[in-house]
Amino acid sequence: MVYYQSGSENTVINSNDLEYGLYSALVKIGPRKKVLVIPPDFTRFHSRAGEITTLLYKYYKESLKDILPALGTHTPMNDQDIKEMFKEVPLKLFRVHDWRNDIVTVGTVPGEYVSRLTNGALDYSWPAQLNKLIVNGGHDLIISVGQVVPHEVIGMANYNKNLFVGCGGHEGINKSHFVGAVYGLENLLGKADNPVRSLLNYASDHFISNLPVTYVQTVIGYDEKGKLVIRGLYIGDDAEVFRLAAELSIKVNFTLLDKPLKKVVVYLDPSEFKSTWLGNKSIYRTRMAMADNGELIVLAPGLKEFGEDKEIDRLIRKYGYRGTPATLASLKGNEELQNNLGAAAHLIHGSTEGRFTVTYCPGYLTREEIESVNFRYSDLNEMMKKYNPEKLKDGFNMMADGEEIFYISNPAVGLWSTKDRLKK
Repeated sequence: MVYYQSGSENTVINSNDLEYGLYSALVKIGPRKKVLVIPPDFTRFHSRAGEITTLLYKYYKESLKDILPALGTHTPMNDQDIKEMFKEVPLKLFRVHDWRNDIVTVGTVPGEYVSRLTNGALDYSWPAQLNKLIVNGGHDLIISVGQVVPHEVIGMANYNKNLFVGCGGHEGINKSHFVGAVYGLENLLGKADNPVRSLLNYASDHFISNLPVTYVQTVIGYDEKGKLVIRGLYIGDDAEVFRLAAELSIKVNFTLLDKPLKKVVVYLDPSEFKSTWLGNKSIYRTRMAMADNGELIVLAPGLKEFGEDKEIDRLIRKYGYRGTPATLASLKGNEELQNNLGAAAHLIHGSTEGRFTVTYCPGYLTREEIESVNFRYSDLNEMMKKYNPEKLKDGFNMMADGEEIFYISNPAVGLWSTKDRLKK
């Protein structure tokens, strides 16, 4: 059931509108005594989930018992990040999701179904795993908050991904990511219906229909002044809110280009992007726009590691971003990679398959570290002087020396492709 919906390509939902829409939906849901809120973490700061969670706290007050940021495999939020993102919400309400230990398997999707989804490429069963607080917390309302936007693993982010991946377990996250890698990133990006989503929908329909989950979904885009605004707000307890948000997100977040881009410069906000695990959104989101033999330059002042998780960081350093054939070959002979299929999927997603180059300009990693994982390296200070984010505008820019570049200030809020490649 859809409790509230508002949005279009030109809609601007301000803070007052957001409060009205959210509270209108909550009135329809009715009073609750024990509420769990599941927002994204700081890496999704621009989703406005922080503001929404604050409004939920003001509405429910003492009835809001737990807030569980959907970390997935990310680093837990520190107190400073929580205070910045979730203003006025007490720290004592926040719980940390431990994807390796604090999980419950609510059901198993049979291997026959996985095989059907992947055209026989994979036939393993898939465990639908959730944080035990979601399953055993005794809440009479669970509110999943997040932004619907093109995503490299599941086509369009959010809805039940916030649960089964954001609050999922080691095996469930790894295997679902690998389904996406096998299906192919270009086949996934911007598609609401795909094998990974079907996997999660099966789990929702068969294993958690008894949980009182309501979804609050935003669609975020830029206004004419280049400021991020809410274009859509959809609240409900089934897949319809995701469908509505996904339809709008394609219109708002998808940039279609007439010709491939020869040089793209992407800036990664240091408060959000500290690893290539997240920073490689610069690759995922632009790959369908990149020209063959083109160059992607990534300005990454906050980059200090490869993986958010220590074990994944080690695996990335060991195997590198060397393309699908090399990663699949490594899988065959290395049990450590077989036990971390999410990392293997990430290595595939983060490779250009040799079609274009990626030059990382990190704030903290060395040349040796960057080049060891098969990226090019360039000095951050030099490149920031040449491509000053404060002077560039999103889109095409002509540099003083006559070089044309395409600049992206935040790869997390969009998807770029040529019209021809999208049709393939």
